Amino acid sequence: MSKNGEKENFLVLLILVMVATGCSTTSKNASKKEDGPLEITIARAFDINGLDPGFLTENAQVVDNIFDTLVKRDQNEQLIPGLATSWSQINDTTWEFKLRQNVSFTNGEPFNAAAVKYSIDRVLNPDHNAPTASYISTIKEVKVIDDYTVHVITKKVDPLIPTRFNRYPTEIVPPKYAEEAGQEKFAQNPVGTGPYKFVKWEKGTNVQLEANPNYWGGAPAVKKVTFRSIPEASTRVSALLNGEVDIITAVSPENREKIESSSTARLSTVERAGNTVYVGFKTENTPFSNKKVRQALNYAIDAKSIVDNVLQGAAVQTNSLIGPKDFGYAGEFDGYAYNPEKAKQLLAEAGYPNGFSATLDTVSWYIKNTDVAQVIAEQLKQVGVNIKVNNVESSVYRTLVPSGKQSDMYVLGWSSTNTLDADAAIYAILHSGESYSTYNNPSVDAKLDEARSTSDAERRKALYKEIQEEVLEDAPRIFLYQENQYYGVSKKLNWNGRIDGSIPVSTITPNQ
Repeated sequence: MSKNGEKENFLVLLILVMVATGCSTTSKNASKKEDGPLEITIARAFDINGLDPGFLTENAQVVDNIFDTLVKRDQNEQLIPGLATSWSQINDTTWEFKLRQNVSFTNGEPFNAAAVKYSIDRVLNPDHNAPTASYISTIKEVKVIDDYTVHVITKKVDPLIPTRFNRYPTEIVPPKYAEEAGQEKFAQNPVGTGPYKFVKWEKGTNVQLEANPNYWGGAPAVKKVTFRSIPEASTRVSALLNGEVDIITAVSPENREKIESSSTARLSTVERAGNTVYVGFKTENTPFSNKKVRQALNYAIDAKSIVDNVLQGAAVQTNSLIGPKDFGYAGEFDGYAYNPEKAKQLLAEAGYPNGFSATLDTVSWYIKNTDVAQVIAEQLKQVGVNIKVNNVESSVYRTLVPSGKQSDMYVLGWSSTNTLDADAAIYAILHSGESYSTYNNPSVDAKLDEARSTSDAERRKALYKEIQEEVLEDAPRIFLYQENQYYGVSKKLNWNGRIDGSIPVSTITPNQ
């Protein structure tokens, strides 16, 4: 055989080998992804700022999968046992929790009563300045009775203690590791008892978790989950539709139809499950210290037009800071109908016939935030108020707002999250002295305090109705709307959005 013939035969053989090995390898990898352990990617609009549940300044969608609370909520949002197997009120100010035995943190530390006490104490310690402390500030002390019994002692009567122990400030951390690591390191390398273990956080890009094989609640179906940060809404949708990610949050109004018409993904809608978005005022600063100015700005904003035209119906206009799923919701009140002439009249009466200038801070956490802020600025301009819109980077805003360093006008969204109670929906943003409150009204403070310290449900409802009426009249906010939640979900997965906004990955299963 000639050298050319040998060369040709060699090339043919090489091609056959490449086909046999290369193609089979590709097929094998795809098959492994398809038929092997279930791994998913969830794309959110922003990265996390930290992973310490006691010091969060954002929602708990990621940390809820790493840590456990004493009390959990089921698919119907009913309270069920978590790390506590039972709880009972043994006197007006003492709740007893019986703890689950034979549970360990993923680093091997034992879960016990000492860990519960440590986790609560570190959040309540005033030296730590925890932004989540207001949620559990009714607690006076946690007492260790024995290794698997704690008493939670409150300053006054607090009927919401079981509910409070369902929320991320009460997620339990390992005392020994948390002390050795310190707050900063713990927030970047967390350890919990939850269904997932922390693997890696590539800042600005993703957080990776893997299933905890020893989870007390049983091994989850999803063996690995990556939470990706994809700020651009259309990019998140493209990633979902081309199979790059499996679930996306914060689907924008204009992208809903793309998902609904897709053969590979579906839209999961949860009405009024999002934040109640408002414009806050620093009411101690001029001119926002003047009630007539605050009322005028409410009359100057056409919230219905913003919901219908800017948000394309992706929210519900509301004058209530309490959502319909929350205990204490008293319906919708007559608020501030769009009335620019009334706004001008009130501004003149307040001493601002020619209006004034101010800066409005906003952030990308909310649906079409920049468009909404620009429309608000345009509408206020019609009554003589000149607004400069300041888009603040997400991680900066998380620090600015709880430290009170934002502008005198700022956009903020709030909700009761998984507490589903008016106390969580409004206490932190209306009670004077709270990190996220820029309002001081002694009458409202007194009612907020009474409402969280009485076990009379009807009295609590009456108080929250009074608070809403008083706050609406006093206008420390421009009342706008409550967002709906829209998720894009791969048709390969069995999961739907929840009213509490959480994404418990351990409840996600493959579609059969």
